Amino acid sequence: MKPPAHRPQAAVVISLLAVVMAFLVPGSASAAANLVTNAGFESGTLSGWSCPAGGVTTSAPHSGSYALEATPSGGDIARCSQSIAVQPNTAYTLSAWVKGSNVYLGVDGGPSTWTTSSGWSLLTVPFTSTGSSVTIYVHSWYALPAYQVDDVVLDGPGGTQDTTPPSTPGGLAVGSPTSSSLKLTWSAASDANGIDHYDVVRGTGAAQSVGNVTSWTATGLTASTSYSFKVRACDTSGNCSPYGAVVSGTTSDGGTNPPVGNLPAHVLTGYWQNFSNGATVQKISDVPAAYDLIAVAFADADPSKPGGITFNLDSAGLGGYTVAQFKADIAAKQAAGKKIILSVGGQNGTISVADPTAASNFASSALSVLREYGFDGIDIDLENGVNAQYMGQALQSLQSQFGSGLVITMAPQTIDMQSTSFEYFKLALAIKDILTIVNVQYYNSGSMNGCDGQVYSQGSVDFITAQACIMLQGGLRPDQVGLGLPASSQAAGSGYVSPTVVNNALDCLTKGTGCGNYKPSTPWPSLRGAMTWSTNWDASNGNQFATQVGGHVHALP
Repeated sequence: MKPPAHRPQAAVVISLLAVVMAFLVPGSASAAANLVTNAGFESGTLSGWSCPAGGVTTSAPHSGSYALEATPSGGDIARCSQSIAVQPNTAYTLSAWVKGSNVYLGVDGGPSTWTTSSGWSLLTVPFTSTGSSVTIYVHSWYALPAYQVDDVVLDGPGGTQDTTPPSTPGGLAVGSPTSSSLKLTWSAASDANGIDHYDVVRGTGAAQSVGNVTSWTATGLTASTSYSFKVRACDTSGNCSPYGAVVSGTTSDGGTNPPVGNLPAHVLTGYWQNFSNGATVQKISDVPAAYDLIAVAFADADPSKPGGITFNLDSAGLGGYTVAQFKADIAAKQAAGKKIILSVGGQNGTISVADPTAASNFASSALSVLREYGFDGIDIDLENGVNAQYMGQALQSLQSQFGSGLVITMAPQTIDMQSTSFEYFKLALAIKDILTIVNVQYYNSGSMNGCDGQVYSQGSVDFITAQACIMLQGGLRPDQVGLGLPASSQAAGSGYVSPTVVNNALDCLTKGTGCGNYKPSTPWPSLRGAMTWSTNWDASNGNQFATQVGGHVHALP
């Protein structure tokens, strides 16, 4: 007899149960893959993880009995990492539950994300692998309280671990001597799964990772002194080649600094807005004479050329300001001894220079725009990050075509210059021989670790001076360092300080006076000056920055 329609046969019941169980049972065929070893730390140890400042905790884990807990120090961000074999050119998703202040989750050489949360919060980072191995990491920030991590997942197909080292880089050359630096260049190594970084050894010192670049400048050297160097390559799986031949070079006896575009010894920089956002609308001719360097914000991405840029004057938004007037105003400012440069980036900037083609497109298109409008140089203000290797190549190429008078400035965010291992800092050091000024944005930052190991809150003399000190100790010359502050409380989300505070910070760094709790062990009289966002917001605030800070900058020794 045929069974009733509402009673499925046993085989059907079993089949449906198998489907349900496939979704419910951990480790079943339909469950998400996880390539992370000891992903929930349920071994009760950090087995599989490199985590010098960490341990496991049983205090309120996200799941199970254990979670990772790591504590930063004044000089360490408490990074924990794990290298994992993957398939090249494949999509993966990294995720983890985290708890604490400024907790980061990311992939070496790839994307990252972060959050601050008093309770468990899920971070997710999708990415595409480039080699046969990736290194995932979590960390917090200097001197912050302990953070926790649990249930880390790397979802995607597993790969075969690469154990073959890359070729040894050759052609090491040491040149471009100054009294305190030597520039190293070498030929690229090859590896089937991609180079991760190069290590440089000076003399008998420790290896220093300099990123995936083929040129690097050794700084902080002594005049008229010989130094030896050797280089090796390391791939994305952690394999390293033998070191190449040792090559030596000698610093000069006190040679001159590179050209700076005939700018004054101390410079006031202001960004000019090529758009209307509630600040005073200006023409270039309206910018006060106190500004020595005017950065036109911003260039536009060229959708037809990856890495390429264009510039489009917002004539309608600027009250009918014509291109002819704009160009004439630039020429008039230049005749008065000012420099006008084009800024690339901003908060919403989408220009990416992350491969040789994009680097070439950036250099060629920037040269065309600079020549068309008569700009004196370029400003890098890419707040969504830079690639030090390829942006460095692009700027070196642009300078070689434009000439030694090219002004190159940068405006990284505070966090971008916290360490010489960060891409913006690496870029600044890589182009140090042609770099004019780095004006760090000391606003919209929150609290940050200073060069003395102490944590300072934005909006104070101590915050500004202890941050600028990081660049000076990290290898930039004082004449390449400027202080970036908003022109009014409306110009930034946070971090506005009065002109008096800016002037006190300038005095502290150049003369050792006007300091707060932090006072540098030695002043830097040649510190370059100050920058503000923006001349438009300054005009809305009665031009206080131009008048008060500008006058102070120009009176520095």
